[in-house]
Amino acid sequence: MTVDDTGSGADADDRMDPHAADSGEEDPLALRLEGLILGAERRYTPFQAARSAGVSMELASRFWRAMGFADIGQAKALTEADVLALRRLAGLVEAGLLSEAMAVQVARSTGQTTARLAEWQIDSFLEGLTEPPEPGMTRTEVTYPIVELLLPELEEFLVYVWRRQLAASAGRVVQTADDEEMVDRRLAVGFADLVGFTRLTRRMEEEELGELVEAFETTAADLVAARGGRLIKTLGDEVLYAADDAGTAADIALLLVETMANDETMPELRVGMAFGTVTTRMGDVFGTTVNLASRLTSIAPRDAVLVDSAFAEELIRTGDAPASEAEAAEAAAAAEKEGEEPPTYRFALQPMWQRPVRGLGVVEPWLLTRRDEGTAP
Repeated sequence: MTVDDTGSGADADDRMDPHAADSGEEDPLALRLEGLILGAERRYTPFQAARSAGVSMELASRFWRAMGFADIGQAKALTEADVLALRRLAGLVEAGLLSEAMAVQVARSTGQTTARLAEWQIDSFLEGLTEPPEPGMTRTEVTYPIVELLLPELEEFLVYVWRRQLAASAGRVVQTADDEEMVDRRLAVGFADLVGFTRLTRRMEEEELGELVEAFETTAADLVAARGGRLIKTLGDEVLYAADDAGTAADIALLLVETMANDETMPELRVGMAFGTVTTRMGDVFGTTVNLASRLTSIAPRDAVLVDSAFAEELIRTGDAPASEAEAAEAAAAAEKEGEEPPTYRFALQPMWQRPVRGLGVVEPWLLTRRDEGTAP
């Protein structure tokens, strides 16, 4: 719900967000729902809201655009909550706690994340709950009381999850080795990709395709979280995740392949992983390590996991995998000679042919498998 920086409302009607139109042009229920959810009535135009918050129109527009709100010209569509939000963000900048650029980033990251959450809740969750319980009733008649009941519970739950995630993220950051690693950290990054998804889109009905994607994303998200990784994002037929150590990422990758292989409704899966320095921004990850993981995914065999040499070296360094089967056999023989337990390894690594990868030069992929301890040397 942004506005041009001049504060002029001459062309407001041409650029009006349908959710911010005059009350006479809107559905009465939509207005009632908006009032229920926002907890306040419309009182301000964007210019009036900015002035009440003590913020320049230019900065207010930057904040609103960052939050993802559509342009409403100078329609009277804002509430006291909008004024308070502007005042809080501007106050953090004035107090020196955030730079203006960082405050805009906070607005953008919050807006993007909650927009996706809100869309999902309305499209999926709320739609299912508002099916008319009796013949003759409309969804419209059911929606308002359902939202009235759910709103406080969902709000409390959202804050709880956010605090939990914030605590976990803060804990990971403060445990980093030095200040530089707080931004550019060494992580294991993995892409898991459904094989032949494009062909499936041509054969399957939209509803079936949607169910398949939802099942894949849900399964992947659950497995990543349960094993201690972090789901970065989902891209329909692909998920991107990260972990603080290579062993955790390897376990997740193999578990994803094993789980999907045991589900007859799922296409085959391939995974590519890399280990190294990663730049994190707004919950996403960037850099050569991420690009390499993506490229390895594109050349990985079906139902298989490929890792880069740095990932393989990290598994060897931590004792999660032997450098070779010959080394594993030697270590087992030496332990037996000394009457000690032989070393155990979680994973096995098989070097593959070096090959050129677009944009990254020649890479040496390694095939990662789960080591069967019963047959270990």
